[in-house]
Amino acid sequence: LSLSFCKYLYLSKCSCSSHLCIKILIVMTMEVETRVAEPAHEDMEDVPRKKQLGGIKTMPLILATEMCDRFAAVGFHANMITYLTRQLNIPLVQASNTLTNFSGTASLTPLIGALIADSYAGQFWTIIVGSIFYEMGLISITISAVLPQLHPPKCPSGVNCQRATSLQLCVLYISLLLTSVGTGGIRPCVVTFAANQFDMSKAGVTARKWNYFNWYFFCMGSATLTALTILVYIQDNVGWGWGLGIPTIVMGLSTVVFVIGYPLYRKPKPAGSPLVRVVQVAIAAFNKRKATLPADTNLYYKNEKLDASISTNGLLLHTQQFTWLDKAAIVTEGEIRDSQPPNLWRLSTVHRVEELKSIIRILPIWAAAILLVTTSSHEHSFAVQQARTMDRHLSPTFEIPPASLSIFSVLSLLTGLVLYERLFVP
Repeated sequence: LSLSFCKYLYLSKCSCSSHLCIKILIVMTMEVETRVAEPAHEDMEDVPRKKQLGGIKTMPLILATEMCDRFAAVGFHANMITYLTRQLNIPLVQASNTLTNFSGTASLTPLIGALIADSYAGQFWTIIVGSIFYEMGLISITISAVLPQLHPPKCPSGVNCQRATSLQLCVLYISLLLTSVGTGGIRPCVVTFAANQFDMSKAGVTARKWNYFNWYFFCMGSATLTALTILVYIQDNVGWGWGLGIPTIVMGLSTVVFVIGYPLYRKPKPAGSPLVRVVQVAIAAFNKRKATLPADTNLYYKNEKLDASISTNGLLLHTQQFTWLDKAAIVTEGEIRDSQPPNLWRLSTVHRVEELKSIIRILPIWAAAILLVTTSSHEHSFAVQQARTMDRHLSPTFEIPPASLSIFSVLSLLTGLVLYERLFVP
């Protein structure tokens, strides 16, 4: 439950707030019944084989894949404002608007990607398709940086520089669009796919899942730190061919590493989108808004078989908060038939109602991160240009690249993760 919904909340680039969001949401939704539904995984007919899938042995592959992916993504985006203004000679305001528009697109496509993954394709294949699109975008922009025909001539003076042509801008926009589409397949699925490798019915697995989240965000922060230092330096001092070519190679490598682990992964079958379930509960509650709540909560509709695929960690217990939503689980005449499942747009189970309640509880925490993400949206645009006007020399021969100054936020993230794990929540 919690991890599925976190896909739709995990749209910002603020890893720290997302880290806390995931943990808090899981804790809030772990009030479960003792009976746990059987997971709906592939290869269900092969019980011995199913027990061998997933687990801690898949973590090195997944973490290595994600480190490569994050290294490539940060290396591509962190210094892109410099590429647009100094290589394509695009004015600063236009370049910033371009990056902001495609960044917004990259935050919208995960909603679509999560819907496709949960309802049709599954997480594994959605990640693969997203990685292919992202790789195509990287290849496209790398080629444009290497071929002289696809970018304006160099203009060291910065005066009367030739602007990028329509063809050159078209290649740029296609590249950014491909990476935005690829992000829609990768970002909403990776965290939950890795978390699904753990069997929560086994003793001690919960602690391992907490450790996984800590390691995941720490590895992502380390990959980001590496990209902001080494890769940005290459882009500014060696050339954009290598500066964009390295992320392209690393992204391709991450996809290959991820595919290698195919026989080891647990691959949950699509069980329907949480967003659809949320809408169903809301509509059912609205249609029964005039109904009277029963005094006995046991009269609310429950169906363990219907909820088995979406309650692999247990069925949620009824709570007394937001009781107006409980009307969606009130059984009225003619809604239950022996041989047919109920119309979920008219009648919802207690588990599905509690899912929506959990989302409502987490919304204030999610909303608090909006302002943080709003301010960080300019971290790789105007902030980089502002840093370019500063004296960044550490020595007479070494100057910090402008885009590398954002390493301080990454260092604070890594420090915060360590303090959170070892001091605040030991």
